[in-house]
Amino acid sequence: MTIQWFPGHMAKARREVTEKLKLVDIVFELVDARIPVSSANPMLEDIIQQKPRLILLNKADMADREMTKKWLDFYSDHEKKALAINSQAGSGLHEIVNAAQEILKPKFDRMRARGMKPRAIRAMIIGIPNVGKSTLINRLAKKNIAKTGNTPGVTRSQQWIKVGKELELLDTPGILWPKFEDEEVGYKLALTGAIKDTILNLQDIAIYALRFLEENYPNRLKERYNLSEVPKEIIDQFNHIGLLRGCLMSKGEVDYDKTAETIIRDIRSDKLGSLSFDLPNDHIES
Repeated sequence: MTIQWFPGHMAKARREVTEKLKLVDIVFELVDARIPVSSANPMLEDIIQQKPRLILLNKADMADREMTKKWLDFYSDHEKKALAINSQAGSGLHEIVNAAQEILKPKFDRMRARGMKPRAIRAMIIGIPNVGKSTLINRLAKKNIAKTGNTPGVTRSQQWIKVGKELELLDTPGILWPKFEDEEVGYKLALTGAIKDTILNLQDIAIYALRFLEENYPNRLKERYNLSEVPKEIIDQFNHIGLLRGCLMSKGEVDYDKTAETIIRDIRSDKLGSLSFDLPNDHIES
């Protein structure tokens, strides 16, 4: 599966981010805790260059807790500051300002040494569509300032938002990259809802999901779909799940499109429990 998708508003967003970068002290890179590598825009390194960065693993409640801990250790080992947060519930958000202050301490110490008055930290939030930027901003600002929605591409413009006296945030539209070179990245982004379902083959995504679960979370698969053993053939898995969940056509045959939708919906709504699709061991040499 090759997905190429770079709408005009995203090209414009990249230009705007590059232009506004000089106005901020730090970049908050928001990623999906379930897929912290797959949801990290590979163009970001070129865009932000040496600008200080804080990585925020959002939707941590939906991710495998053990895997998230391993990811935090992974970032620490690579000298990157990262936090696990849940912007929907507001957990972990109180740590963001402290972490930013820690990262920027050398800069602000130099400013004070030159006789400059302390000011609020200016941060830019960057992340791919549907990763939760607007929800995070609204939580931090304690107001419904940023538009929210579970459809990728809700935020289209930039705006400054004050968060108390310590932080000023610059929201940015979500930016996807032109082409997913790694097929698995496309599947993982699709599975977690970062790409609009209308441009995908949902059966392919569901097949990828079932194979991943079979290898990494077989017991979750068995429990959710009443399986004593996971069938080796993917068609048998589809048939079993389709019959179990009533995804049938008029003649009683399994509707594979509806079955695929059911599997994806179950994963996105945590019906199989908290899952992580990027595994630290796969990136240990990164």
